[in-house]
Amino acid sequence: MSLTTLLGAAVLAASVAAAPGAAADQPAAEARKLTDVIPAPVETKPNNSKFWLTPISSIKTERGSKEAKQVGEYLAGVLRPATGYPLPVNPRHSFGPGISLQLGKADPRIGEDGYQLDVAGGGVTVRANTGAGLFAGVQTLRQLFGAQIEAKRPQPKLWTLPGGRIVDYPRFEHRGAMLDIARHFHTLPEIKRYIDQIAQYKINYLHLHLTDDQGWRIQIDSWPRLAPEGGGEGTGVDGVGGGFLTKADYKELISYAASRFITVVPEVDLPGHTNAAQSVYGELNCDGKPVPPRTDMEVGYSSLCIDSEVTYKFVEDVIRELAEMTPGPYLHIGGDEAHSTPDADYKKFMDRVIPMVTKYGKKAQGWHEIAKAAPPTDTVAQYWFTANDTDAAVSEHVKRGGKVLLSPAPKVYLDMKYDENTKLGLKWAGYIEVKTAYDWNPGTQFPVVPESAILGVEAPLWSETLRTMDDIEFMAFPRLPAVAELAWSAAASHDWESFRTRLGAHGPRLALQGIDFYRSPQIDWK
Repeated sequence: MSLTTLLGAAVLAASVAAAPGAAADQPAAEARKLTDVIPAPVETKPNNSKFWLTPISSIKTERGSKEAKQVGEYLAGVLRPATGYPLPVNPRHSFGPGISLQLGKADPRIGEDGYQLDVAGGGVTVRANTGAGLFAGVQTLRQLFGAQIEAKRPQPKLWTLPGGRIVDYPRFEHRGAMLDIARHFHTLPEIKRYIDQIAQYKINYLHLHLTDDQGWRIQIDSWPRLAPEGGGEGTGVDGVGGGFLTKADYKELISYAASRFITVVPEVDLPGHTNAAQSVYGELNCDGKPVPPRTDMEVGYSSLCIDSEVTYKFVEDVIRELAEMTPGPYLHIGGDEAHSTPDADYKKFMDRVIPMVTKYGKKAQGWHEIAKAAPPTDTVAQYWFTANDTDAAVSEHVKRGGKVLLSPAPKVYLDMKYDENTKLGLKWAGYIEVKTAYDWNPGTQFPVVPESAILGVEAPLWSETLRTMDDIEFMAFPRLPAVAELAWSAAASHDWESFRTRLGAHGPRLALQGIDFYRSPQIDWK
């Protein structure tokens, strides 16, 4: 497109303000504020300026930074469909106000994941210390353009941003979402779509539950029948949802998540929740015989043979191959609901298995039952339920310097029903409406886990009742944005009325993205 054409397009865009169709849109644009985003920013300082995105605007990124260029290309990809503007990234020549993504020289409070966003008439600048921080700033910028920026075709409107400065950084280092692909396999394109959705809310970890009693969903070369048979046709709850990730699929998934600054944490659940593996390889059972496959939802009945050396060969092979495939720092080894494994055997198992994780260059995560084995202090205990016999073990883990990832089932298990009329989901941890998911303080909720010991907050989504992407979206949204705000935003900003107002205005954005969300009666949807 020539400069003359671009300048003409800019003049044409400016004239839209006087057009009848645009006039009605203008008040909504004027009403937007720097605070109208999810998660809530730490600090906003508005002013009277305004930024106008035009057909000749461009995106400039930190010179020599591949990560900044990557974020710039991502931002352009987000903005182009609805605006219809070319928005070149790092053009040789640029004209008019644009968007700049820069590293360094920001407010010293922002740390590794935070950002500083400055909006003025002459341009927009996002500053951060890392690519992850720039990406977080871009998600805020995206929301400030209004819901229509999510449209898939050009919209007849002016694209403006309210002027001022945002300084923003996370409350917790680890902000996670978990997707269970063991109870029902969700395909690579579905997982990618979920990654795109959670990335908008500054989630930076995706925990993948890869194995369980009903299915084994990751290729392991050392045990080649595991995935094809343990994750094949007829596996999954009710015999529905067969499938598995090949190593090539997993590599692609890791790369895609990294492009959204999300780290994948793979989980192989041990020593219980192992029926899928034991149904394929009989030598994993103490009697050497394979057990029948299971497609029901019962838990706690399976256990690897703790005194068999074959068990530890199997576990080490799996850990080694997962570690080789996974660039992130963590491997999750499960450890929950091992009711068929006596406590002494459980500790014996973990005493041998956790050092294997370290041997292959990773840190161990486990559901909070792992604290009963008094693991090394770099082991992360994921606290999923409360007021049970593991509270004391979790407390001791914390006293020894261990960190805890909070996933309290009655608050953040996204597979729980919203109310008694919800067709999907379960209810063993209670009904979880949006206010229940939002209105609690991670730093003070659990006396056994002080805020100083909290690594972060994670929202698990189990898939016993989930079959499609629509199912995933209906159960995750709008509760996942609520949990994301708890994990990112400062405790002082925690306010249900503010959140429900911002969430209500967020509805059209979810709809334009094609997300099949639950329209909670607690929210005044716009």
